[in-house]
Amino acid sequence: MAPAASRLRAEAGLGALPRRALAQYLLFLRLYPVLTKAATSGILSALGNFLAQMIEKKRKKENSRSLDVGGPLRYAVYGFFFTGPLSHFFYLFMEHWIPPEVPLAGLRRLLLDRLVFAPAFLMLFFLIMNFLEGKDASAFTTKMRGGFWPALRMNWRVWTPVQFININYIPLKFRVLFANLAALFWYAYLASLGK
Repeated sequence: MAPAASRLRAEAGLGALPRRALAQYLLFLRLYPVLTKAATSGILSALGNFLAQMIEKKRKKENSRSLDVGGPLRYAVYGFFFTGPLSHFFYLFMEHWIPPEVPLAGLRRLLLDRLVFAPAFLMLFFLIMNFLEGKDASAFTTKMRGGFWPALRMNWRVWTPVQFININYIPLKFRVLFANLAALFWYAYLASLGK
């Protein structure tokens, strides 16, 4: 069989679509890193909220087909405008401020992420979601008083091993994507706090 025909048949196979999608993602990541990470964050954040709603419906044994469309939209906005860009620049900042050759760089980066970035990012999450839900400052204060510390403690439990792997073993250009994939479950948890 001719090599071109063999290659064409291989590209038409089941593995061709994932390979092409990965190639496109890598191209966009190289050409438009912030926009690509923002779009990926928005999509995966919305998906995380959608999954949280599905889990909640199943847990309550609801048979209705209606979902809160506003939830995934709010998470998409947050992911696109905040999670993707802020994470992109935070990882770059960490890489520059604490280079790999610095003694205990991985531990220092992890501490910076867990003790500075995580609390600030969680507070920003509560603030932006409060705004996107059309709630006032008193609702934000109530949410912070009742939900911030439990969410931060859970964040430290869940995200510390994830971020240890992310910061120490995942290449810089894939860190936002890796965190976004882990965040599918984290956003499901945060969405459950809002109920």
